Amino acid sequence: MVVLIQATVLTVGLNGRNEILRDLPIRLVAKQSGIEAARSLKNEDVDSIISRWDLDDMENGRFLKTLRSARPGVATVALVKAGDRAQEIAARSLGVSAVLTDESDDEFFRETVANVLRLKGHISMGAVYS
Repeated sequence: MVVLIQATVLTVGLNGRNEILRDLPIRLVAKQSGIEAARSLKNEDVDSIISRWDLDDMENGRFLKTLRSARPGVATVALVKAGDRAQEIAARSLGVSAVLTDESDDEFFRETVANVLRLKGHISMGAVYS
């Protein structure tokens, strides 16, 4: 089966959550740190970025804040700590495309990303095989 890639997505600090997105028609560029992500943006043309609010090397949303000022047109999803209203409010005030918590279930996470990317007709492989 041939799958046409509809978007390139940079994920930052998501660890195992990248696997949730594997059945979407996207190319994933996964980085663990803000510094690695910033370096990759010099060479990668991305359609969207999904990042944890607090990264080991860039706390308090510093990566997302810098990104939003440098590339305001890139669709961005912030992953914040569940129950941390300050993180959620700060992320929303940046104008990100969506805010998810680290406790969001897999299907909601995948569907939110698909909606942000405006992926039409994507099929969850879990739905096909269940």
